[in-house]
Order: sequence, then structure tokens, then C-alpha cells
Amino acid sequence: MKTGQIIEGRGGLYTVAEDNGDTWVLRAMNKLRRANLTPLVGDRVRFTPGSGEEHGWLTDILPRTSYCLRPPVANIDLLCLTVAPTPQPDWLLVDKVLLFARMQHIIPLLVVNKCDLSEDAYQDAQRMYAKANLPVLRVSAQTGQGMDMLHQAMQGHLCCFAGQSGVGKSRLISELLGIELISQSISERIERGKQTTRHTSLLTGRGLRVLDTPGFSLLETPELMEPSELPPLYPEFVPYQGQCRFLTCLHNQEPGCAVTEAEQAGLLDADRMARYRQLLDTIQTNWRERYD
Repeated sequence: MKTGQIIEGRGGLYTVAEDNGDTWVLRAMNKLRRANLTPLVGDRVRFTPGSGEEHGWLTDILPRTSYCLRPPVANIDLLCLTVAPTPQPDWLLVDKVLLFARMQHIIPLLVVNKCDLSEDAYQDAQRMYAKANLPVLRVSAQTGQGMDMLHQAMQGHLCCFAGQSGVGKSRLISELLGIELISQSISERIERGKQTTRHTSLLTGRGLRVLDTPGFSLLETPELMEPSELPPLYPEFVPYQGQCRFLTCLHNQEPGCAVTEAEQAGLLDADRMARYRQLLDTIQTNWRERYD
């Protein structure tokens, strides 16, 4: 029995790398399916190698330190959430991914790529997340701006790049790891990458370990999440804990809400607060309808 880490999964076959660099192609045993366990890229696993041209068997998935639904990866500890001036940033998506990261105790890092084209997205990010305990890096894979700082931030972590299609994740990974990834330009009509990453792979190079993930543009809020679980996931609310009139305040413009007062005084970003209330409304609706 050997142990290793899944570096790629396609069509029911999983490529697993041992610590010494040897790789094996495996199939998952049926007991994992019966236990409702799906192997993910990043999983540490036990396996039995095959002989000759026969595939081996993936027998056990070791306990995960983190788990993401979309992109579906395991054991990451640094989430490099990537946006760019084009396609237009989906800040609500950013907020949703941040919720998952903080629920999974994953360190988030906001990477604003293509800053050689425009500073607008970076300036917006700096404004909206100034008090959200979210580092924001301004980079350009094209010019090399900020790449050294990004490389330094990623060292020692299993990193995952996530973001909308076409924001340049594959180009960033290529430059950081010194490898070539295929990605075409943005479609002018729909502002999405054409033929960008289609599956998740664990890549290594220049001292970094990176999960290259498919681009995505939709992410659902967590199912069956209690509304009261949302406010603690916003670090900018911490200074106002215990100051609201009601102990169960959800910071949704209730009377005597210290967070709302801070927003009205310009101490909290209005756009970020508007998206918070949008997410809260969705979570409250899901909670009310959980038995329907």
C-alpha cells in the first residue's frame, strides 16, 4: 500500500504522485462511491499500484484539511481569487467565494491581474475590501508587475487559483511555475476565455504547488446555512460586535444597528454592504424554505 496526492482526475481515472515524484494512474474502488466519497485533486490517498499496463486502485481518501465545491478541490490552504479589468469583475462572486474560504479556514488572497490595462479593478478592490482582512495584490502576467510578490505569498502553500473564465489564471500560473499552459484570448462578444482550462490539475514548479482550475462564473450560497452564521464571516463587522441594540442583529438596517450606522458614516463600503444584504436575503429565503 502506498500514499500520494491526486494531481489530476479525468474520466474516472486519477493520476496520483508519490512524494518521490513517481506517478500512477488509478481507478477508485467501489467502496468510495458507496460511501458517497468522490476523489478530488489535492486529496491525499492510499492506493495499490497496478502492474504492467493495468491501472491500480485508489483505496482510501485521507482526512481533508479543506474542501471546496467549486472548483472541486481538496486540501488547499491558500485561495488566489483572481479578477481582472476584463471580463468585468463579478464582485458578488468574489464575496461568495470568500464565504467558502473562511468557512473552510482557507487563507484568501485577491489577485487583480491585467493591471497594465487598467487600474480601475484594483482601486475598486482596495476600496471595497480595505477592512475585510483580504490582501489585494496588483499584478500583470504580461509585464511582470507584482509577480515576485505573488510568488512570495504562495510559497509553502497548496494554492488554488479560482475566478471567472478569461481573467488570466492560466497565464499567471505559466509565468509563476515556468511551464506552458494553453489558453486563448478573450471573446470580445461575451468577454470570456475561449478554450481555457477544462479540468483541474495540480502543477508544480519553481518551488510552488498550484491547482489549475476551470474558470467559473456562478456559485451558489451554502445550502441550509443559518442567517446568523453569515455576519461572523465578515471581518469588517468585528469592531462593532456587541454594540447593536439587538443581540441577534443581522445588520440588515435593524433599529440601533451599529454596523448600519458605521456604513452611513462612511466607515464601511456601501457596495460591499449591499452585496452582503443580497446574500443575506438569499440565505434567509433558503432557510425559510428548507422544509418545502
